[in-house]
Amino acid sequence: MRGTPGAARVHILCVAVCAAAWGSHTLSPGAATPWGTLALLSALYLACELAGRVPMIGSWLPAGAGSFFPLLLAAAFLLPPSAAVLVAVPGSLVGRVDRPPAAARRVWRAAQLALTVGAASWTYAFLGGPATLGGAVDAAVPDLPYALLPACATALVFSLVLAALDGGILVTAERVAVGHAWRGLPARSVAPHLVHALAGLMMAVLWRSSYGPLSALVVLLPMYISCWVFAQYHRQHAAHRATIRALVQAVDIKDRYTRGHSERVGRASELIARELGMEESRMEALRFAGILHDVGKLGVPTRVLRKDGPLTPEERRVIELHPEYGHEIVRGIGFLDEARAAILHHHERLDGSGYPYGLTGDEIPEFARVVAVADAFDAMTSTRSYRRGRPVPAAVDELRRCAGSQFDPRMVRALAHALDRHGWSAAANTVTADEEPAGLPRQKRPGDRPPAGAPESRL
Repeated sequence: MRGTPGAARVHILCVAVCAAAWGSHTLSPGAATPWGTLALLSALYLACELAGRVPMIGSWLPAGAGSFFPLLLAAAFLLPPSAAVLVAVPGSLVGRVDRPPAAARRVWRAAQLALTVGAASWTYAFLGGPATLGGAVDAAVPDLPYALLPACATALVFSLVLAALDGGILVTAERVAVGHAWRGLPARSVAPHLVHALAGLMMAVLWRSSYGPLSALVVLLPMYISCWVFAQYHRQHAAHRATIRALVQAVDIKDRYTRGHSERVGRASELIARELGMEESRMEALRFAGILHDVGKLGVPTRVLRKDGPLTPEERRVIELHPEYGHEIVRGIGFLDEARAAILHHHERLDGSGYPYGLTGDEIPEFARVVAVADAFDAMTSTRSYRRGRPVPAAVDELRRCAGSQFDPRMVRALAHALDRHGWSAAANTVTADEEPAGLPRQKRPGDRPPAGAPESRL
C-alpha cells in the first residue's frame, strides 16, 4: 500500500472490511453455503484472471476492463449473497495489474468486486430471481421471459454500486473533484453490464439445467472473443491518445511561450461543444482539434517562434503558414476526421480578413469556428512571460465585442454560458513559459512583447 494516499487507504480498508464481514456469514451455522458451486465459480474466475498474466494470452486482454463480469453476474444469480461476495476475491488478488502500486490495486479490486457482486446477489434474491432459473432437481424449466426482469435489475444494481465505488476511489486516490468523480460513470457502464447480465443468466440457466456446470463453460468462449474485440478497440484508442500526446509535446518543446496552451484550448473547445449539444464522437474529435490546432508550428523555424522582438513582414508570412503545415502533418491520421479542417482554418475570420484562405461566414467549418474562440480565450486569459493574463470576464467581453466580425457569435455565447456553468480554474489558466529560476527576480528582456490588440494568440 506504500505510495497510496491516506484517504484512499481508508476508503479501501472500509470497503474490504465490509466485504469480509459479509463473506464471513458463509461460515455461520445454518448458512447452507453451496461450497461446490462457490469453489467452481471461484476457480473459473481465478483461471480467467491468471490467463491475463500469460504473455501470449494476456496481451489480448485489458487488465481490469471487466472482461469476466458475466461470470461474476452468473455467481450473483447462482449463489446466496454471502457466498457470491467471495467469488472474485482469489482471482482479483492474483490478477494482472498494469500500474503501481500493484498490491493496493489488487486489494482494492478484490474488495470492490466482492461488495459489488454481493449487492447484486442480494438484489437478485430479493426480487425472487432464483425461483425463475428452473433446475434439474425438480425438472422445472426457466420462467422466461420473466427471468429477465430480476436479471436486468441485478445488472443495474451491479453497475451503480461499481460506479459508486469507482467514484470514491477517484476522489480519494486521484483527487478528482467530488462534482466530477461520478459524472458519466453509470451512463457509460449500464448498457455493457446489461449485456453481461444476459450472458451470466445464460450461464446460470445452463448450470442449473440437466446438462450441468460444464455446459455453462460454452458461454465463456464468445465472452473471450468479445473481450479480444474490446481489447483491440482499447489498444487503438490508447494509440490515438499517444499519437496526439507526442505531437503536442513536440510543439511545446519547440515553442516554450505557449506551453500547456494546446491542452487548454482542447478543454475550452470541449466546453463549447457540450453547450452546443454535439454528439460524443464529434466532441472527442473537436477536443483533438483544439489540442492539435497549433501542430503546424513544427514546420515553422524555431528562431522565428522564439524571437524576442517584433516580427518582420516576412517572418509574419512564415508564421501564417502554420495552419497549412499542420493540415499536412495530420493529413494521414484517419481518426482525426473533422479535426483536420479546424487545424487548417482556425485563423479564418467571419469578415474574410483571416488566413490562410480568407473564408467568410459559414464557409468556415464549424470546428474551426469553435477552436478560434477557444484559442483566443486561452490566449487572453493565460499569463505569459511578457504579460499577465486578463480576467475571464474581461476576456469574454472582448470575445463578445469581436463577435460577428472575427468570431461566430453562437460559439462565443456557448463559451460564455459554459464558463458561467462550469467556471475556468486558475490552475488551467497559467502558462509556465520560459520561467526564471526560483528565488531570482526576472529581468525584463528587450524583446518582451506587449499584449496584442486583437483577442488572438500570436500565432
